[in-house]
Amino acid sequence: MEESKKQHASCDDYKYIRVGTTIYKEVEKPLLSKKKETMLIPWKFSTIKQDHWYEWKRIMEDIEKYDGFCTIPEHLNYVRSYRGFYNLYEPIIYKQKAGKCSEILDFVKHIFGDQYELGLDYLQLIYTQPTQRLPVLCLVSEQRETGKTTFLNLVKEIYGNNMTFNTNDDFRSNFNSDWVSKLIIAIDEVLLDKKEDSERIKNLSTATTYKSEAKGKDRFEVEYFGKIILCSNNESDFMVIGLQETRYWVLKINPIAEKDPGFMKKLSREIPHFLFYLANRKLSTTRKSRLWFTPEEIYTEALQKVKAQQVNIEEKELYEVIREIMEIKELDSFSFINSNIKALLDRAGIKISRSRVRSILEDKWGLSQYPNASNFTTYQFLAGGILVEQSGKGRYYTITKAQLDEVKVAMLT
Repeated sequence: MEESKKQHASCDDYKYIRVGTTIYKEVEKPLLSKKKETMLIPWKFSTIKQDHWYEWKRIMEDIEKYDGFCTIPEHLNYVRSYRGFYNLYEPIIYKQKAGKCSEILDFVKHIFGDQYELGLDYLQLIYTQPTQRLPVLCLVSEQRETGKTTFLNLVKEIYGNNMTFNTNDDFRSNFNSDWVSKLIIAIDEVLLDKKEDSERIKNLSTATTYKSEAKGKDRFEVEYFGKIILCSNNESDFMVIGLQETRYWVLKINPIAEKDPGFMKKLSREIPHFLFYLANRKLSTTRKSRLWFTPEEIYTEALQKVKAQQVNIEEKELYEVIREIMEIKELDSFSFINSNIKALLDRAGIKISRSRVRSILEDKWGLSQYPNASNFTTYQFLAGGILVEQSGKGRYYTITKAQLDEVKVAMLT
């Protein structure tokens, strides 16, 4: 009898589940922080019999059964079993509790500055509407001890395994199965200065599905709901952000006045109160775009500084020659193909490839070619500076006066 009780106690310390036709053991992996991380490890039926030779039948009778895995992000009404599927999204370990959270609110004020209410909206949306797409949040500062990493650690403390830290190489790798289904993907000390890096982030910021790929396994499509947070000590060129890009929220963070070694512990103690505050706070904004906020709401001088870094002599000369033509001919719009622009810049002594012209027009200015080859009217300078009208046919670009003004603002700010 005593042996039976002992066996009951030992097997009840563990939880086994069956997903599809595979058995998993739910274990808690100890961490250096003295916390635990829940993991599912594939487990053999024969091992269960070996470990629990007296009670294995009872274990198999009581085992929870699921048809498969799913990932349903939810914080306010979390469930592990969702319509017969095992929800891989992890519950938040902190429970809401009414109380003061002045340390966290002061810290949020430090991070978001004059956009404090927008910052609270951002954090509230992550908590209450985790599938809502949000802009790419970039925290930058050339100075040290600003709290950028502390902010990431606070968000990680709240969302646990639903947030992951990536390196630049992790983000560039084709193998993304370890982060593509996370709520928050953070990169500290980010340096994603290649065009393809920017394109990937742009696609992720508005994607609803994405291809998950693991080493040695076939790619498959997953629902994507991730939010990207980037931190960098480089304020101007940590990544390429085109002049017309509206998906980035760049904040310059100032140093924290007083250093406190126990600051993170103070913040952690207030998390239950902060979650209660977010759950009951009224949003200061309404949804006005697919990323919730409008470009005007999240505009900052720090964002403009990054965009201005992309401006160079080729781009400035291209702007000037188009502006000159539109002013001389009093045009509201100007149409051209790639070779027209190359000829205009050659006349100004700027040697440039057609691929570089295309990069400026499409990647930085956000222009698109007419879908089919069609007739259009353009203008060219002849010898002696005479401006003449010309007819052409091709997949042409058109830039309006308003668009050119936006380019000017972006370059000169």
